Amino acid sequence: MKQRLKINNFIRASELRIINDNGENLGVLSLKEALKLAEKKNLDLIEISADSVPPVAKITDYGKFQYEQKKKAKESKAKAHSVETKVIQIKIGTGEHDLNLKATNVSKWLNKGHRVKIDLFLVGRIKYTEDSFKQERLNRILNLITVDYKVVVNPQRSPKGFTVIIEKIDKNKQQDENK
Repeated sequence: MKQRLKINNFIRASELRIINDNGENLGVLSLKEALKLAEKKNLDLIEISADSVPPVAKITDYGKFQYEQKKKAKESKAKAHSVETKVIQIKIGTGEHDLNLKATNVSKWLNKGHRVKIDLFLVGRIKYTEDSFKQERLNRILNLITVDYKVVVNPQRSPKGFTVIIEKIDKNKQQDENK
């Protein structure tokens, strides 16, 4: 839920730490003094931080303040990077050429920063074969991937067969961990 800002006469605190429109700290003033100062400059008094003691208020134009807040929110949303999980399915009998194509796609996705879920799709009697055989088939595609990756979720059974989730190894994080 978005918290509504209190402006001008809706502010209930008796004393406020005031910041002017240039960002300078004017100190702690009473609500009446702050409202007079804002009115004299033909601006609004906006309570920025109600949780601090005393609450912080800024003297600025309310429309300009809202515009800046929306702009900051938009910039932070643009900088946020969401990791998408791509899914690729292979079967026990998938040929080498098809596996090479799928491994190429997986490498591209890993380079773009996505996670990749590889499903080994099992049908019929193959579901009941030994796990080592299924693991060997899953390793066929994992060995063809050209990008350095790490296994996030180890190979495990899923309703349709075997599943493994991988992601690219971040060189910077790995160097930080080794220090």
